[in-house]
Amino acid sequence: MNRMYHAILGMAALLLAQGVQAQNFPKKMYLKVAGGYFFSVSPGQFPDVGPYPPRDIRNTVNPATGAVTEVSERVLTGSYGEGLRGGLTVGYNINKHVAIEGTFNYFHSQENLMTRNVSVFDGLNKDAARIESDGHVNAIDFAPSLVLSPGYEKFNPYVRFGFVVPLWGKLIIETEAMRMSRPAGVPLPAGTMVKTDIMRTEEIKPNPTFGFQGAMGFNYNVSRRIDIFAEAEYRNVPVRSKEKEVTKYSETNNVVNVQSGEVLQQLPGRGINDLSHAERYTTYVTVLDENSNTPTGSTEAQTNYKNDNAPANDLKSYINIGGLGLNAGVRIKF
Repeated sequence: MNRMYHAILGMAALLLAQGVQAQNFPKKMYLKVAGGYFFSVSPGQFPDVGPYPPRDIRNTVNPATGAVTEVSERVLTGSYGEGLRGGLTVGYNINKHVAIEGTFNYFHSQENLMTRNVSVFDGLNKDAARIESDGHVNAIDFAPSLVLSPGYEKFNPYVRFGFVVPLWGKLIIETEAMRMSRPAGVPLPAGTMVKTDIMRTEEIKPNPTFGFQGAMGFNYNVSRRIDIFAEAEYRNVPVRSKEKEVTKYSETNNVVNVQSGEVLQQLPGRGINDLSHAERYTTYVTVLDENSNTPTGSTEAQTNYKNDNAPANDLKSYINIGGLGLNAGVRIKF
């Protein structure tokens, strides 16, 4: 009986000691502010920019016959996961080994060349046509995660893993194009052509999605309430297109001397309000069929669709805004 009594007292003392020890590490909220840079780890082929594939193509054009000869062609690849990221995290220590975090991140990717097609008049060293499109991603996401650590006081390594839920974002594509032509019905003096310059900005909005993220890092205590931290983080966030809008558009037409580039006459051009609904808006689909609103042809002035008053249809494209990055910042404990 005495042995049982002493055993019960021993267990009670042990539980009490564990409770006191737990109280020495109370549950605490903390706030983290971080910045970092991410690198592409899984580059892929970029999506088409309208009718233009992700290629860097160089051509020559016979000025007399208009015959085009391809000089070179290169596939354009890359990732929208490379760029700058900033984050604000709210965390909660469940105990000295486990914490949960919720992070709001803002991401701005580097610009990527998506398509380029340059045609040069043979023997004149003058551009006959040129189109170049560059794209970048702006995005805000929410990343809930679980953090595990040994709970050391001064230098505390940890691992973190969880999900990524994009809240807002868009792929912004900026295009500059030029072409030299002899439009039907436009009388032109000898040695001249019509030079058309186009500048266009389009924004592609994504479908709802989610991804995964994991990190390894450490906290280093510098005061009672302040830690500094650094970590290596990997993210995988595939995104597919939902809809597109042309937000800026300008088009100028000038009669120019082909040799000197001198502008001899200005012709009417177009602005964003002159675009048809189908030219300005696009809805992405997984399959194009006879019911899709696709182009039926084009003129020097515009592209015509089956229904110019409804959004155009195009195939969905996919990009990845994930990558491998380095983050560093400050953790403030409350």
